[in-house]
Amino acid sequence: MAKIIFIGPQGSGKGTQAKIISEELAIPHISTGDLFRMLEGELREEVNSYINKGSLVPDELTVRILKERISKEDCKDGFILDGFPRNIAQAEMLDKITTIDKVIEITISDELAIERISSRWSCKKCGAVYNSITNLPKRENICDKCEGELYRRADDNPEAIKKRLETYHKETEPILEKYMRILETIDGEQEIDKISNEILGNLK
Repeated sequence: MAKIIFIGPQGSGKGTQAKIISEELAIPHISTGDLFRMLEGELREEVNSYINKGSLVPDELTVRILKERISKEDCKDGFILDGFPRNIAQAEMLDKITTIDKVIEITISDELAIERISSRWSCKKCGAVYNSITNLPKRENICDKCEGELYRRADDNPEAIKKRLETYHKETEPILEKYMRILETIDGEQEIDKISNEILGNLK
């Protein structure tokens, strides 16, 4: 059983690493963004009512959706959470629905985070992420996975990124103290393969 949280600032590559480790360990990679995109019916309408106004989805609703997801058969051997919890309140709510075995923190400098995110492109259809510095698609502006159109998020500009990083340092980093006993910190400025190997080494 491996219930793992990946924590790191935007641009740290935690989503990329979560996907790699998820395949290596054969456990689901659960990101809140993907969770919301996969919803159907009334629950999707409820979530969209917040997202479409530019509001955050309330913690209670996110936890309810997450609880349902981790109760599924494919999570019986564990899962990787990416993008949740984002603050102490969410971490405490998470405690009520599951126990976590390991927390992987991926660190990078704010300067590198801004450089990476400013170069980021996402797929409109499947949400896959590319980077014009480190991870180019095979064909320009076309997703390798689903052939969807790639776009750059409006808030992926240096000023907006700085604000998101400030929020990360203020709200998400304090969670690390809570998980100190099960925390492993990895340098996210290394090559992707090296980071993956280091994470796998810490999980064994």
